[in-house]
Amino acid sequence: MNEDGGPIFRQIATQLEDSIVDGSLPEESQAPSSNELAAFHRINPATAAKGLNQLVADGVLYKRRGVGMFVATGARDQLLKRRRSEFADQFVVPLLAEAGKLGISVTEVRAMLTEKGGEQ
Repeated sequence: MNEDGGPIFRQIATQLEDSIVDGSLPEESQAPSSNELAAFHRINPATAAKGLNQLVADGVLYKRRGVGMFVATGARDQLLKRRRSEFADQFVVPLLAEAGKLGISVTEVRAMLTEKGGEQ
């Protein structure tokens, strides 16, 4: 796990969220167990369980007693909505604030984005 990526349990949760968002861990599929995550990342199973339990608390995963944890229906949409909001707060708001300081209009920023990133 990455040392500067925050607490390990949060990194585990983020990694699982990434898998849900990119579709490699589809809705209603079984999530890796805390023991599987612990062995793969060479961490304490309790730390891995804390990451899984955070996703349960967030409504992304749910427990089936005696079977394991599964990706909740609607989890991908929920994560996309949250991440889009976070993206706007972390990147778009500061971008527009800096553009304003430099006297760059929103129209000019849009043109720069189109030029540098192309239409997507």
